[in-house]
Amino acid sequence: MFENQQFKDHLKEAEVFKVRLGVMIGLMLMLFGVLIYRYYDLQIVNYLNYVTQSEHNRVHVEPIPPTRGLIYDTNGEILADNRPSYTLSIIVNKNTDLEVTLALLKTLVDITPADLEKFYKLKKQQIHPLEPIPLHYQLTEDEIARLAVNEYRLDGVQVDAELVRDYPYGELFAHTVGYVSRINETELAQFTEEQLRRYSGTYAIGKIGIESRYESDLLGEVGSQNVETNARGRVQRVLTRIDPKQGKNVTLNLDLKLQQQVVNALAGRRGSAVALNVKTGGVLAAVSNPGFDPNLFVTGISFNDYKALNESTETPLINRFIQGQFPSGSTIKPMLALAGLHLGFTDVNRTISDPGYFMLPGSTHMYRDWTLSKQGGGHGSVNLKRAIAESCDTYFYELAWRMGVDNIHPFGAHFGLGARTGIDIPNERAGIWPSRDWKRIKTKLPWYPGDNVNIGIGQGFVLLTPLQLAVMVSTIASRGDRFRPQLVKAVDGVVKAPIIDDHIDIKKEHWDAVFEGMQEVVHGARGTGKAFGVGADYLIAGKTGTAQVVGIAQGEKYNASGLNAVHRDHVLFIGFAPVDNPQIAVAVILENDDHKTGHAGLVARAIFDAYLRGIYRAEGEAINAVPTNNAAPGKLQKAISDPEADGAYESDTYDDSAYLQDDVKVPVEDSVRSNE
Repeated sequence: MFENQQFKDHLKEAEVFKVRLGVMIGLMLMLFGVLIYRYYDLQIVNYLNYVTQSEHNRVHVEPIPPTRGLIYDTNGEILADNRPSYTLSIIVNKNTDLEVTLALLKTLVDITPADLEKFYKLKKQQIHPLEPIPLHYQLTEDEIARLAVNEYRLDGVQVDAELVRDYPYGELFAHTVGYVSRINETELAQFTEEQLRRYSGTYAIGKIGIESRYESDLLGEVGSQNVETNARGRVQRVLTRIDPKQGKNVTLNLDLKLQQQVVNALAGRRGSAVALNVKTGGVLAAVSNPGFDPNLFVTGISFNDYKALNESTETPLINRFIQGQFPSGSTIKPMLALAGLHLGFTDVNRTISDPGYFMLPGSTHMYRDWTLSKQGGGHGSVNLKRAIAESCDTYFYELAWRMGVDNIHPFGAHFGLGARTGIDIPNERAGIWPSRDWKRIKTKLPWYPGDNVNIGIGQGFVLLTPLQLAVMVSTIASRGDRFRPQLVKAVDGVVKAPIIDDHIDIKKEHWDAVFEGMQEVVHGARGTGKAFGVGADYLIAGKTGTAQVVGIAQGEKYNASGLNAVHRDHVLFIGFAPVDNPQIAVAVILENDDHKTGHAGLVARAIFDAYLRGIYRAEGEAINAVPTNNAAPGKLQKAISDPEADGAYESDTYDDSAYLQDDVKVPVEDSVRSNE
């Protein structure tokens, strides 16, 4: 029974066991070798790489935004400041669930839909991944306390004390100083690498005015710091720090008190006024009325506030003194008088007989003088000085016609007409100082004799900004030096030198004649602005003007009561003082004023008194009339209340038929228009 029984082969089993044991030992040695190699790779070969990555989990580089430079007026008054504000921000990369965090924050802080909209916009524009993105500005003490209590629930949320731009005088300098506001996507897309670096941690940029033009100086240089954070992303300590460099301070030529005086003199009326230093071109005051509060834009203006400003019929966002383009009216006449004298088309003694209108040879159309409708006749025998003093349209119709645009245009260019002045704020318009070529390009029509006539009273195609008018009269006051207008006086104490853009040599007797004519405007017995010189103990040279907004048909009279308010005449005044040593030049325009609320000359007089005599008047306060220059007491008050009073009204009659004439038959090189 034992023949088929098999016994274990212990020897063979032992051999198999040895083989298996060897394989296992070999496999274990191989795995141990891999472990040793990996350990060697981590600890020796790639040690620095992994240490750096590990450190980055707790050590971060944060940008430190610089403090923006301050803006001062010429006397050291702060016009643009930085005020402290507590801001709620989120470091998105340190937050595990942004939507949950935002929902919680809404229960702790008054976060509006507008706040959330701005937050998400800034999140898209984020320059540095660890930059805190502002969510809500100007936290109250109660809000800060609630956030502190709930800090453990708010990953990546922090409260920062930062400096926010503040404009203490609100709309007073809105169009000159300008404002800063949040960087938008378009601006961010246009940034260079250097700009991306400089704006790390900064969310505001200058948008208009000095804030925009001197952005590079005001911004400063960004700093940085290495900080150690915990697992929740909160800063534990600062390891190293490179301090930011504060932006440069900018001092302006603007005078706070003079600017306030201009606003008071404008008394809420729509218009603009500019005052220049005749000796340097420094802008002493520049007002566009109405204005707006620039503080609304600093942390992001609300939709409703912006809509109200943008859709207002008063157009407060338009900077009238560099963007408003108006017919110059009679304010152009002193420059045309200089042109006639200098180019030999007239002289001081030459006279014309003014019947109250002017007609081109061969034409039946009458270009009317304002006295035709006001007094039923003309000025009679008129020379150059009287033509300036009494604003005789007929004299300048005839003079401009004889000179022609080919002489008028280049001469006016010496006074800055039809070109940007180069003032140191952006978005200036060039106006229109027409030429033969300009008209051909713009209208596809030739230049006609009637176009010359219209230039004679600053109408037709002529459109100038208030700043251009101020530069023109300042160039007259300086006897030929055209200074570039400059708002900025110094940057970080380094004074900017005056810049002369042009100079024209004209005989002294020609300057004297125009000076005398302009002086007679204000101080002469029949000057169109004699009411504005009452009581002055210094001499003013000036020129009144009225610019028509709509045309008047041949034979019709101007009737303000029958016109919509926006179609009524603009009222202008240019001037300088004192005549014997000009210091300040002024240009004023009151839009659609029609002489009903006073006169631009009154605004200019208030500016002259403030600058030259230190007399500052409250809004609505009248200039005290003193019986001088044959003016009776109370004359100034009469001029304000009664636009028909002698010397209180002066107008340039411009009408569509004068411009759209079809009956001119003059044997000159210009072809006569047949249908225009």
